Amino acid sequence: MVWQDFGILIPGKDLAMGMRRGFSKEFKRQVVEEWLSGTAGPAQLSRKYEVSPGLLYHWKRQYSRGRYGNEPTTEGAMADRIKELERLVGRLTFENELLKKAVQVSASRREKSGSWYPGWDGDRSNGGAK
Repeated sequence: MVWQDFGILIPGKDLAMGMRRGFSKEFKRQVVEEWLSGTAGPAQLSRKYEVSPGLLYHWKRQYSRGRYGNEPTTEGAMADRIKELERLVGRLTFENELLKKAVQVSASRREKSGSWYPGWDGDRSNGGAK
């Protein structure tokens, strides 16, 4: 089989210059489903479709996350959820550190001025009215 049958050639380049192949979502889904059905392993599929085994494993991971028009597997959905929660934890950690620094700056200003409110010296001699 000629590899052009499986994918889309990117125009403007020839084979001598290292033409890059592109594969449709349907093709990727078909290859991964063939692998998951157990009829062929990654080595056989790699030879059959002339793609690297690493690319097949990448496609399988994307397939498990529902990237090829299929329903995501439980494992893929959990991986996406974990990634989302890790981003949230990182953002909240950053915000928490920022707020801690703001409290420290505020406390140091309060100690210097002797008052709770910046700019107020604590003098109550006039009763607060002007």
